[in-house]
Amino acid sequence: MSCETPQTDSTEPDDSRSRVEFDDSDSRRDEMHESLEKWVEQFAELSDEARASAELQEWLDVQSQFHDYSYRNTLLIKRQYPEATKVAGYNAWRNEFDRHVQEDESAIWIWAPIITTKCPECGNSPSYHENTDCEYDDTPPEDWDEGLVGFKPVPVFDVSQTEGEPLPELDTTAHGDGSEDEILNALLEAAPELGVRVNLVSPEDWTHGDAAGVCTERSTYDCSLLVEVKDVDNDAQVASVLAHEYAHALLHFDVDDPGERKKREVEAESTAYVVSQYFGLDASNSAFYVAAWDGDPAETIQKRLQRIVDTAQEIIEAIELTQ
Repeated sequence: MSCETPQTDSTEPDDSRSRVEFDDSDSRRDEMHESLEKWVEQFAELSDEARASAELQEWLDVQSQFHDYSYRNTLLIKRQYPEATKVAGYNAWRNEFDRHVQEDESAIWIWAPIITTKCPECGNSPSYHENTDCEYDDTPPEDWDEGLVGFKPVPVFDVSQTEGEPLPELDTTAHGDGSEDEILNALLEAAPELGVRVNLVSPEDWTHGDAAGVCTERSTYDCSLLVEVKDVDNDAQVASVLAHEYAHALLHFDVDDPGERKKREVEAESTAYVVSQYFGLDASNSAFYVAAWDGDPAETIQKRLQRIVDTAQEIIEAIELTQ
């Protein structure tokens, strides 16, 4: 069983669609939910391959800026302010960065977790617990542990909507500002954390035809996957292919169903795109054959988007542990 990094072409996103706003506080929560559901449903129903690919790439561009955000929040940012690069709340900009939101700027609304004490039985907060049929009374509410009980809309603003002191150099430096060989070395060092072994193979010893990289076998000793990449004289290209192969290995190496493997290939390509964009690698050869998802219901699309987020975050965090 093997998976290869394809040779593909990019599709430019269409920026002509109107942005959404959630101005009404009374209906904001419902409108945010409906906006997400509508995007996923419309995406699942798109019959135009180029349009679907452009929609997916637009979201991936935002996800690469906010790799540790859920797909729901990056979709919300995409729909409201797709060019955002760094967001924070009104007070955070003022107190932590000495910057101020400019007058007449509209907030970007995202979901924030609600953490409070919750019933061990039904999972509701004390105020909601009183209105449920749950009869748990083994311990009083003041002794309950804290946990996630839901999400609430919160306003944030992009740095471009603010003015004031320059951001610290650490925050303004792009992740891809390191040299190409440093990025490649970081990717190589991340392999054990991801359960992968890597072989860089010279072009004269390459036996996998036109493929730039493959994942070929699982070790019976430690269950690690073997990834092989053609070691061409271009560190950026080798690093980009390696990011792709990590995504392939994590997402569909052990998936046996041919139809699902084809669908996971789109997830892997999308994951690799997020990782490559995040670290400043060239992702211009990416293409997203989302026709493979044709027929998937909206709920399945949501799971695929979240799997892209989770896998990209796993790879990015493994790489950053080496730096």
